[in-house]
Amino acid sequence: MIEVKGTVHPDVKAKVDAKSWFYTDEVRDHFFNPKNILKTQKEATEYEAISDGVGEVGSPACGDMMKIWIKVDSDSDKIKECKWQTFGCASAIASTSIMSEMVIENGGMTITQALALKPHDIVERLHGLPARKFHCSVLGDKALSAAINNYFFKSGQKDRIIVSKGAEIVDKILKITDKDIEEAVLEGAHDFEAVQKKTKVGVQDKTCIPRVKELIECYKDKYYG
Repeated sequence: MIEVKGTVHPDVKAKVDAKSWFYTDEVRDHFFNPKNILKTQKEATEYEAISDGVGEVGSPACGDMMKIWIKVDSDSDKIKECKWQTFGCASAIASTSIMSEMVIENGGMTITQALALKPHDIVERLHGLPARKFHCSVLGDKALSAAINNYFFKSGQKDRIIVSKGAEIVDKILKITDKDIEEAVLEGAHDFEAVQKKTKVGVQDKTCIPRVKELIECYKDKYYG
């Protein structure tokens, strides 16, 4: 994880220097002044020992990694604290910063409300993200869900754990899965032609095309509302 030491992230430094920042003011604020962040590994280690749940998604090798810690009031089932660290770009940092505020504001979201939070809700609070950066809001959302699942496990509420289903192989020839389709939609491919251009799905296995179109609509509704 990155330790914040007051330096400008290289993802935006050139744009700031050139006075050509193309994100919203909200993204700028949460990038330069992230809320609820654990700035050092020492802080993260100490907080993890007292947290109720922790979730981690992504990989530095893939460009983005997110870790979230939560504290939950067991009586009200509300999230009272949400801390995080990330290895990622300006959009990933801003998305997670504002999400961490959303889940604890007004006394905190209930677990049910937090699980219903969509990446689209996060992007709306930021007043928008570039289409190619929408997936950054998904990273924080997935890490929060993982932290909640970890809370369920640690608190003995195993019946509430959300189990993810295995990937569905959609294109039997190229072995393209529903997860590949999901990633393509998150990266801005919103119709079959665009998804096919990114993934080559259906180029050889024509029988999968109806299912691919169905998945595209499903993911568009899930993430973009």
